[in-house]
Amino acid sequence: MANPVTRLQATAAEFKQKDSKDKKRAITDAILNNALYILMLIFIVYTSFKAPNFLTLGSFANLITQVAAYMPLALGIAGCIVLTGTDLSAGRVAGLTAAVSAVLLQKSDFANKMFSNLPAVTPGWILVALLIVVAIGALIGLVNGFFVAKFSLHPFIVTLSTQLITYGIILWFFGLNGNNGQPISNLSQEYKDAVGGAMFRLGNVPIPYYVLYAIILTALMWFIWNKTTFGKNMFAVGSNAEAAKVSGVNVFMTTMLVHTLAGAMYGYSGFIEGVRTSSVAASTGLNAECDAIAACVIGGVSFVGGTGKISGIILGVFVLRIIFVALTMLGVDSSSLYIIKGAIILCACALDMRKYLVKK
Repeated sequence: MANPVTRLQATAAEFKQKDSKDKKRAITDAILNNALYILMLIFIVYTSFKAPNFLTLGSFANLITQVAAYMPLALGIAGCIVLTGTDLSAGRVAGLTAAVSAVLLQKSDFANKMFSNLPAVTPGWILVALLIVVAIGALIGLVNGFFVAKFSLHPFIVTLSTQLITYGIILWFFGLNGNNGQPISNLSQEYKDAVGGAMFRLGNVPIPYYVLYAIILTALMWFIWNKTTFGKNMFAVGSNAEAAKVSGVNVFMTTMLVHTLAGAMYGYSGFIEGVRTSSVAASTGLNAECDAIAACVIGGVSFVGGTGKISGIILGVFVLRIIFVALTMLGVDSSSLYIIKGAIILCACALDMRKYLVKK
C-alpha cells in the first residue's frame, strides 16, 4: 500500500505539471490568436526605420482618409459574413453606383455631358443623387437576400451571379449616348465640395467631409447591430438559423434585410468613390470586396457565423490600410500587393477557423 504522503506528493506534481501545460497552451493560443496584430506591430517598427515619413502627421491624415473611404464597404459586407455568408458583388455594385453618381452630378456646362437634360447640380440634387444610388445598391442587395433566403442558395453562388450581372450593366451603362466606354469625368464642384471638401487640415493634408460621414455611418451601424431587435436577430440567425426560427425569429426577413442594408452601404461607397477618383471608369470598384472581406476577418468577424463587433471592423480596416500604406512607402509594386492581400485573407481565415476548432 502506497504511503499517503507519497500519493499526495505525486498528485501535487501532476497538478503542477498540468498547470504548467495549461499556462504554455494559453500563451501559445494568445500568440496565435493575435499573430496578425503582433506581425503588424513588428512591420510598423520596421517601416518606420526604412521610411521615416511613415509616422508623420501627414501620413496619419492620409491613413484616416483611406480608412473612411473603405469603411462603409466593410460595414456592409460584415453583416453578410455574420450570417455565415459573403458578398462578391460589393465591388461591382460600388462601381455601378459610382458611375451613376458621376453621371448625375457632372458639370452642367460640360460640352460632352452624358445626359445633357439633367438639372443643374444643387445641394438638393446632390441629396437626390445620393438617395438614387443608395436605392440602386439596396435593390441589388434585396435580390441577393431574396435568392439566399428563399431558395437556400449559398451566398457565394448568388453574389457571384449578381457580380457578373452588375458588371454587364456597368459595361452597358458606359456605352450609352455615344460614350463608348470612356471614363466619366468633369464632376461638378458642388459634388466635390460636399463630399471631398476639406473640413480642416492635419499637417498639409486636408481631411475631407466624407471622414465625418464615415464616423456618423459607423455610429449608426453600431446602434443597429447592438441596440435593435434586427441586430439581435442577425446574430441569432448567424449562430444557428434553425434555433433562431424556433425562437420566433423571421429568418427569411432578417436575411433579406441584412443583404439589403449591405447593398445600401455599397451604394453609399460608390457615391464617395466618384469624388475620390474624379474620373469613374468601368473598372472602378474591381476587387474592392476583397479588401472589405479581409478587413472584416482581421477584425474578428467570423465566417463561422454569429460573431463580430463594429469595433473589430474598424480595427481591421485600420490594420489593412496601414499595411498597404507602409508597403507603398517601402516601394512594393502594385502587382505584389495582390499576392500579399490574398495571403492576409488566407492567414486570417485560418487563424479564425483555428479559434473555432479550439472552442469546439
